[in-house]
Amino acid sequence: MNLPKDTAMLLSVVNMKLRDSYSSLSAFCEDNELSEEELCRTLEAAGYTYSAEKNRFE
Repeated sequence: MNLPKDTAMLLSVVNMKLRDSYSSLSAFCEDNELSEEELCRTLEAAGYTYSAEKNRFE
């Protein structure tokens, strides 16, 4: 999957996919051949953290 470089767009796309198609961040990353650590690091640098309970970045 080719994700947006813009942080706001990245957050939006990832949260939409998590909400609509995936039960966890791990499943999303595995299915799309993405590094979970790198995705988290990118979004954490912009002030967002992943909530497993809510299955979204906040």
